[in-house]
Amino acid sequence: MSQRDDAHAPASPHQRPHLRVDRPSDGVVLLTLDNPAQRNAMSDEMTASWVEVIDELAADRSVRAVVVTGEGSAFSSGGNLDWLASEPDAGVDRLRERMLPFYRAWLGVRRLEVPTIAALNGPAIGAGLCLALACDVRYAAAGARMGVPFTRLGLHPGMAGTFLLPEVVGLAAARDLFLTGRLVQDEEALRLGLVSRVLEPDAFLDEVLATAAQVAAAAPVATRLTKLALLDGGHADRESALQWEALAQPVTMATVDLQEGILAAKEKRSPRFEGR
Repeated sequence: MSQRDDAHAPASPHQRPHLRVDRPSDGVVLLTLDNPAQRNAMSDEMTASWVEVIDELAADRSVRAVVVTGEGSAFSSGGNLDWLASEPDAGVDRLRERMLPFYRAWLGVRRLEVPTIAALNGPAIGAGLCLALACDVRYAAAGARMGVPFTRLGLHPGMAGTFLLPEVVGLAAARDLFLTGRLVQDEEALRLGLVSRVLEPDAFLDEVLATAAQVAAAAPVATRLTKLALLDGGHADRESALQWEALAQPVTMATVDLQEGILAAKEKRSPRFEGR
């Protein structure tokens, strides 16, 4: 049975090869990696579906938050091992030509200007964890293991892992995780900052989608600008932050949504933001 609660199932989910697209509430899109027989390994079919969907979401102004999760017992086991080993006699140039498009395809989630949440329903390993790291926020179901055991396979890390992991957990912890290849979960994942919350599996996706709905209900212009301010490690220094904020905050001050937010606060009701 799918993790989705029937109450969250939309009238017409959009199915692509190895990827399911649902809209469980206003402004929220749920992307489900759907290849449970291979623990949601990143197949060619799934990668092509991912590229198409990310392009569509990037152009869809009705989208205000995106949640990524996995079908079955895993979030993603990462790159398909058969694919990785399919050209043993290929040279470095040929393999580089294969890997760069793969990396860029999955890291396309970083192009989305709306907040993205990785819902780690189960193991997130290698490139699967890199996909989660590319999202803005990560929540994990209790017991979900995560790690980057590339070197245990004889591989150098890929998919911008050597940028994304230190950005999230710092250099010291990244060195430990990369060089040992060990997996972490629950309290250690929280302590390292790999995830922001660990939730009980029974209500896991419901709670994540409720959080996504809260994010989607915030002022879209302010939310997008805040996400951009924090992208790729945030500002280089305090002055850069001040210069950005001195432009970005006036942009939001000139919106209709600001007036609605202030009025709603005075009237003690929930605001109804329109993104303008």
